[in-house]
Amino acid sequence: MTKKILALTIAASLSLIGCEQASQPKVETVVQQKSIIMHSANQKDIDNIAENLQINYRVVTNIASDKCDQNLVDGSCFEVELKFTAKTEISVKGWHIHFSQMVPIQSFESDNFIVKHLNGDLHRISLKDTFPGFKAGESKTLLFRATYWSLGESDAMPNYIVSAPGVSDIKARVIESTRPYIDQDTGLEVLSHVAVFTDIDKQFKRSPDDKTQWLTSEALFQRNIGVNAASYGDKSLVTQAIVPTPKSVIIDVNHGFVEIPQGIFVHYGNVKPAQVNAALSRLTSLGIAQNKAGLPLHLSIIKNEKSLIGSYQLTVTDTAITLVGVDGNGVFNGLQSLAGLVTVGVARLPKLIIEDEPHYAFRGMLVDVARNFHSKDFILTLLDQMAAYKLNKLHLHLGDDEGWRLEIPSLPELTDIGSKRCFDTSEENCLITQLGSGVDATTSVSGYYSVSEYSEILQAATARHIQVIPSLDMPGHSRAAMKAMTARYKKYQASEDEEKAKQFLLDDFQDSTSYSSVQFYSDNTINVCLESSYDFVIEVMTQVKKIHADAGQPLTRYHIGADETAGAWVESPVCQAFVANNDKGVTDMKELGAYFIERVAGILSELDIETAGWSDGMEHTRQENMPAIIQVNSWDILFLSGHDKVHQLVNRDWQVVLSTPDVLYFDFPYEADPKEHGNYWASRHTNTEKVFQFMPDNLPVHAEFWLDRQDHAYTADDTKTPMAAGKKFLGIQGQLWSESVRTDNMVEHKVFPRLLALAERAWHLPDWAVPYNYQGATYSQSSNIFTKEMAAKRDRQWRIFANTLGEKEFTKLELAGIDYRLPTVGAEIKDGKLYANTAFPGLAIEYRTSTGQWHPYQQPVAVKTDVELRSRSNNALRTSRITQVFLKK
Repeated sequence: MTKKILALTIAASLSLIGCEQASQPKVETVVQQKSIIMHSANQKDIDNIAENLQINYRVVTNIASDKCDQNLVDGSCFEVELKFTAKTEISVKGWHIHFSQMVPIQSFESDNFIVKHLNGDLHRISLKDTFPGFKAGESKTLLFRATYWSLGESDAMPNYIVSAPGVSDIKARVIESTRPYIDQDTGLEVLSHVAVFTDIDKQFKRSPDDKTQWLTSEALFQRNIGVNAASYGDKSLVTQAIVPTPKSVIIDVNHGFVEIPQGIFVHYGNVKPAQVNAALSRLTSLGIAQNKAGLPLHLSIIKNEKSLIGSYQLTVTDTAITLVGVDGNGVFNGLQSLAGLVTVGVARLPKLIIEDEPHYAFRGMLVDVARNFHSKDFILTLLDQMAAYKLNKLHLHLGDDEGWRLEIPSLPELTDIGSKRCFDTSEENCLITQLGSGVDATTSVSGYYSVSEYSEILQAATARHIQVIPSLDMPGHSRAAMKAMTARYKKYQASEDEEKAKQFLLDDFQDSTSYSSVQFYSDNTINVCLESSYDFVIEVMTQVKKIHADAGQPLTRYHIGADETAGAWVESPVCQAFVANNDKGVTDMKELGAYFIERVAGILSELDIETAGWSDGMEHTRQENMPAIIQVNSWDILFLSGHDKVHQLVNRDWQVVLSTPDVLYFDFPYEADPKEHGNYWASRHTNTEKVFQFMPDNLPVHAEFWLDRQDHAYTADDTKTPMAAGKKFLGIQGQLWSESVRTDNMVEHKVFPRLLALAERAWHLPDWAVPYNYQGATYSQSSNIFTKEMAAKRDRQWRIFANTLGEKEFTKLELAGIDYRLPTVGAEIKDGKLYANTAFPGLAIEYRTSTGQWHPYQQPVAVKTDVELRSRSNNALRTSRITQVFLKK
């Protein structure tokens, strides 16, 4: 039949050609195109597609149109063009592509493809029945629209997967063009399938009203001038500077420095070596060795009930160093201050007297290892640096939708299934692929800490006076645990052990509720009406408590999460019966989330564990049903009057830890540039200086000098819900959420050097900070409560801080193997000369013109073309991202 149709087609073509020749003298030749004969896929075909299909992801526009779903986010959406180009012919039908897209696709346009949102961020592209295949070199497109905006190149996800559905012996493959690679100069992950942003209005801006400025090299140069104009007095202060800044420092200006070429000789006094060994090891790594011929270092503990935990006094003279702490933690902190005085390679110390104590009792850092796993070695390295800068709480986010990262010996399914993501849509062997995790479970984004590995983390933390606060998010964000317990249920059902099958079940299989979580899952919320859910909590917490006790760090506080619970359970027969019976005081489905938190808090109290949770979940609980001691992490956005909610929680007499996303979310970009990695739902640019500027005691005052996420000024009215007289926050915490952070190097890039500014604000109360007004006040850019004099003090102290990082602390980070973010270079070409600087003086700058050779920049240099620039680490092993400055025509 096919040959007959082809013959008729050719005959008709020849007939038409004949007619044309009769009427016109001009002769045209028609080239017959060979049609592609389609066939079903085999393994070789899937391998060929994976190897030879080029995919390009290009954000077309963020400008909303009438094609956006008007019922979602006020009609906001963005458009993306996926372009598929075949390097060789693809004559295969019936194959799919699975890929991660952070927000669900609303609609699409394509002649060849169909795209569907499956669950979470996972989407599937399938072929239309009319799909004709690819000729070699041919391109086809898929245009789709998704909710919100796409403002950065890192929004796109890697590792698209090609598969042949329904054919069990054909293995799925990652499409090679979508694999990320590591740039050898920067050490950072690169997504080569993502098109570069070029259009400010369509790609960079959130809306036509967005005032955010794309940070150019010229603008950065002007901003950096302040820190690069340090006076001699500032430079001399860098030598004496300590991060974080002590409360009181008296410099012996008459006698200068004491030389310590032979290091130090430690006299422990009543201090146990185990209390300070980690700090002494750091001094050794910085070149200050222990030596009997060294300058005597006298350690002692003198308890003082009136002093804060971790306080100390440090004196450096010609003849000795004396360090007195109120406890072992205080002596440890004093040793870290001694390390802070060290300039690597210089064997001397300034003579001085320090009296110091922390501003906040809680000085924390959260690391999310659930979304994408991060190694034990990274956590141990992080603990070293937290201790170096006097942070004392590690909030370890171990469980979420995308992964369960802690071995629970009695529930092996949690890690056998819940710690791995792979291409298994049945989820019998692993969780479904999410966040661009790829085909199999062998990549670094999958994994977990064994009991012995977690114990090693706990012991390292204890040696550094750091408390580990584990978090296994519940009842929302619990998909990994739910799927693991469903696998356990099926295992015991198969062996006809009904009781064991249901023992820790987290899901009501008869629940027909349709919901979508904040991360777009339809099945991630524990059923809070099942008794087995609470049996699961008891079992897990009993096990975690034992692991902590055996490791020597008792579990005294646990973070239950409790945030972002979607509208689950409505159609659950178990919950309907539970509410109808009203035997727990719950009369409405809307009260079930609070009931779960209250009950879990009670379970924790019975285990002598204090409860912590996120503000949006905890605020709905009834205070009379909660324990007396509650920690709440507030993640309320300042420009959306977030201070109101925070103050309400403080006024409940709860311990509030500020996790303010405007400034403390380190997964956000450093700068407003599409190449800067990270989320941006609360801030487009959170650089180290912004963290340094934070005044945690007074949240609303930031309206005087910060802007909202579109760089608009805003007003903070604190007259409605001021804090009650004398109320204070427990502390502050930096956050690193890892949805798009897939490597340990990228974690370090995101966390450092912002962690040093976090430590500065957690430990030290600066003299430029505006005290909180308990009477309430309204703040805006015209209220001027933060005076020009205060701003001048702040900016001078930032100048010293920035120079201290560039000239002292970055070298210490490099010795510890930390790949901190190297700043991009600010530059301008003026009168034919290149001028360049960085935010952290002391780092080397390199430039190149069209010749392609990199040259060290030391002073203004004549150039005749556009110039590329980068900064380089002190150890010369890494460079920053390349930026460009253009010669004005």
